[in-house]
Amino acid sequence: MGKNWKNTLSKVFDILGEILAVVYVVVFALLLIDAQWSFISNVDWLYAIFKGIWFYGAFVIAAIVGLEAMVKRNFLFFIIFLALLAICVIFIFFPGTYENLLSFIPSN
Repeated sequence: MGKNWKNTLSKVFDILGEILAVVYVVVFALLLIDAQWSFISNVDWLYAIFKGIWFYGAFVIAAIVGLEAMVKRNFLFFIIFLALLAICVIFIFFPGTYENLLSFIPSN
């Protein structure tokens, strides 16, 4: 039973990551098409959902792929990854964090 839960959890994260990656690419493609020919931005609630998926989607996919990788590793690495993930999630909700992060990139 020791490795069985790791394999099961790894498969769950694998399938979830694959589904979310496809959804993210579809949403990103639709937003790019919408930038040229406005059809989604006319529906405010749908556009807000798509922008939210676009903004947070890459982070969610990276988190799921990281969880898939860490569940196969030592328990200590899994806990460290969860702690780092928690730090990222907490700081996402602080106003100004994203702007501070982007200020490291020169705008010249």
